[in-house]
Amino acid sequence: MKLDLNELKNNGGTKSGFVTLIGRPNVGKSTLMNHLIGQKIAITSRKPQTTRNRIQTVYTCDRGQIVFLDTPGIHRAKNKLGEYMVNVAERTLSEVDVILWLVEPTTFIGAGEQHIVQQLKKVKQPVVLIINKIDTVQKTEVAKFIDAYRKIYNFADIIAASALRGQNLQEIIDVIFKYLPYGPMFYDEDTITDQPQRQIVAEMIREKALRCLDEEIPHGIAVAIDRMTEREDGGMFDIDATIICERDSHKGIIIGKGGAMLKKIGSAARTDIENMLEARVNLKLWVKVKKDWRDSDFLIKNFGYDKKEI
Repeated sequence: MKLDLNELKNNGGTKSGFVTLIGRPNVGKSTLMNHLIGQKIAITSRKPQTTRNRIQTVYTCDRGQIVFLDTPGIHRAKNKLGEYMVNVAERTLSEVDVILWLVEPTTFIGAGEQHIVQQLKKVKQPVVLIINKIDTVQKTEVAKFIDAYRKIYNFADIIAASALRGQNLQEIIDVIFKYLPYGPMFYDEDTITDQPQRQIVAEMIREKALRCLDEEIPHGIAVAIDRMTEREDGGMFDIDATIICERDSHKGIIIGKGGAMLKKIGSAARTDIENMLEARVNLKLWVKVKKDWRDSDFLIKNFGYDKKEI
């Protein structure tokens, strides 16, 4: 039986579909997704290339369901991990119903943005431009930014917003539903993400390391969860995790004098993990050196970045 969308709409049918967030590194994709779904899933930091995998989260309301795919920033790859990240982001474009492109509030459109435009010209899905971080500029300047981007691509819609301040987020939701197809929901209404708890825990630890460590170290770290078990009474989790780095000198910095830095990372991560698991957490961290792991196909896969899953 063929589904009559007009009849479905008249009977109060729901819309559902997939939406990807793309953009250059550090434009606020993860922050926007976290605020839209109302819960922290994707990690954030001021350092670029924070997101490495395609993180899937779910927004559900009376109108239907939006499945968000937060992708790594599209950039020029410098190693195999970088190539993996770019492939994840670019392949996602053809698999979704709506594309959200996040950009900085500026009239300067550089080579990175031009590269994204070329990728967008290959797809047929509606592209919504989100000019993020408008809280950092004068309101009178926003029209200039919109005009500059209108000249390079035919957007379905353009929205000026601030993910960090929560400005115009409802407008983003409204515009997404405008372009989503009618159909049943993909997940139960209580579902927030399809990410395994172990992966979210690893990412939360990596986020705190990104925020605490020096500029040259974070790109070269990964986090592996060695053990994650819940005690019989259900009131506490025991988690053992290892922070992987590329150099012996980095190991010393991550551990810190008398273990101070590692303790700082663990303490900060524990708070987020306990909030997510709604239980106490006994977190133990170790540090290991795996030289040049970002250029090793085996190690990239071992740390959760599998090319076959792109």
